[in-house]
Amino acid sequence: MTEGRSNTFRKKFERFLEFVVLALMVTLAVVVVVGVVFRKAGAALVWYDEVASILLSWLTYYGASLAALKRAHIAFPTLVNKMRPRLRAYVLTFRELVVLGFLVLLAWAGWRVMGILEGTTLVSLPWVPARVSQSVIPIGAVLFIIAELMSWDEERRRIASPDARGLSQ
Repeated sequence: MTEGRSNTFRKKFERFLEFVVLALMVTLAVVVVVGVVFRKAGAALVWYDEVASILLSWLTYYGASLAALKRAHIAFPTLVNKMRPRLRAYVLTFRELVVLGFLVLLAWAGWRVMGILEGTTLVSLPWVPARVSQSVIPIGAVLFIIAELMSWDEERRRIASPDARGLSQ
């Protein structure tokens, strides 16, 4: 993939994740406010707790993918930046392989969970398949993998740049 097409895809992917995360935040906020209002009015919604929990988990998975794309996860950038460029490249590669291995395992396990849940529904909303709520596991893992691969490529280029070489001296 050429550099320009790669940047275009990255920008579109980032906008997509930002839209999904924003939509989930707004939806979760609305559900929580509606749930509180109904509870205060003495007419608690049966589905509120289950739906709010699901929305929070979706927000976590999609938000983690967005954070991965922006390299905003917990890391040790000061320590890594003090390393020599060659060692930094090895450490980065090792880190990425471990993270990607975990995410592939998570996607596989999430896919297996989807099969196990076939025919089950949410407790409070029996017309909603449980697979819908749990689909976030394999989908989120795949989105995280895509984001991680894109940001890894950017990080490798940053480390290889002449400016990055000056960081270790």
